[in-house]
Amino acid sequence: MRLSILVFSLLLAACAQPEISQERVERVISTLASDDMRGRAAFSPDADRAADFIAGEFEDIGLETFGGAEGYLQRFPVYSTTARDVIVALNGAEQTDVAASLSADVNWAPDSGPEPVVVSAEDDLTGAWRTARNTGDALLLVHPAHAETFGRIAGFLGRPTRSLESGGRGNSLVMVLTDQTIRSGYSVTGTAATEELELANVVGVIPGRRPDEVVLFSAHYDHIGIRPGDSADADSIANGANDNASGTTAVIELAHYFEAMPRQERTMVFVAFTAEEVGGYGSRHFSSQMNPDEIVAMLNIEMIGKGAVEGPNTAWITGFDRSDFGAILQSAVEGTEFSFYADPYPNQNLFYRSDNATLARLGVPAHTLSTTPIDVDPDYHQVSDHVETLDIPHLTATIRAIAAGATTIISGEATPARIDPQTVN
Repeated sequence: MRLSILVFSLLLAACAQPEISQERVERVISTLASDDMRGRAAFSPDADRAADFIAGEFEDIGLETFGGAEGYLQRFPVYSTTARDVIVALNGAEQTDVAASLSADVNWAPDSGPEPVVVSAEDDLTGAWRTARNTGDALLLVHPAHAETFGRIAGFLGRPTRSLESGGRGNSLVMVLTDQTIRSGYSVTGTAATEELELANVVGVIPGRRPDEVVLFSAHYDHIGIRPGDSADADSIANGANDNASGTTAVIELAHYFEAMPRQERTMVFVAFTAEEVGGYGSRHFSSQMNPDEIVAMLNIEMIGKGAVEGPNTAWITGFDRSDFGAILQSAVEGTEFSFYADPYPNQNLFYRSDNATLARLGVPAHTLSTTPIDVDPDYHQVSDHVETLDIPHLTATIRAIAAGATTIISGEATPARIDPQTVN
């Protein structure tokens, strides 16, 4: 009888072991990358639907909420400013070809505004524009020889300027396409119309024995939304299955896995960031809500739905040489089929192209884990980024690798070295 009870207990313990479930992985990523989500563009109801879905998953898992919040949605405002009613007169004549980005209302004249910069036919307009963006308010008089470049820059300036702080951000820049130079004076008037928008990260917590030592698992859930199609019946939804429903799925599945494990030394925070694709507002707000010195490591997960060129069960880490984070993950999976290695695409600047950079600038050992051959991926930021293009078994295996790689960090056995903020642009 005692032997039978022992065998039963061992079987029960084996059955209770947590697992990374391919079935759950497929369900979650298929939902996030479905046409119903319409590409999850930030500042859209589609992103709100995705956030609600992720919050529901966190609730089903049983995660705690973050920082005393009532729910899993970490809502915050973003201030969007658009230039309106910009009127420029040169030498008494109102101009028709005007482009502007305003941080505040303007009422400029020679005695109250910036000194006009004349960009002649021989000058470098792109260089002059970049300089003007970083040197205070500016008025550029651009020769018509630059009409094509002027048009491209005008499209950029026409976009709203967004900021996490109210009251505008940066400089005001006005450009005029003209062959005039200032002789008898100029005037510029315009209104900076500001709208308050709302975004939301999704955050859940598994408390550890050390509440002031946090291991952060993250991914951005937004994508680029609807793209214009070539015809009325063309696919126009950029579903973002790999970018980055795959990473978001990993965060959810890792939360499921670790919640089923015994309590760890370090607290784990799981966050799905919003608005990575349009300025990193989600990670920027989140980082302002935490003491970065308490974040031991950040495992940011991006585009893990396709196999790396180095083979199966491998994943690469951005900024590998900036801390010993990668070496710790490598050591944790030694003797398994998994391996981690340095980002093989240094010319792509990938360390700076995801939310990890925001935390790295604060000294956090914050790195992105990925597997996709980004330099040749035909579906990156295309409407063809569908679940059908992904390798779901590979995606599941990569999540298992990340779980194994994080083991010594969450247990408190290993602590990555801090990143020197001075080395992060």
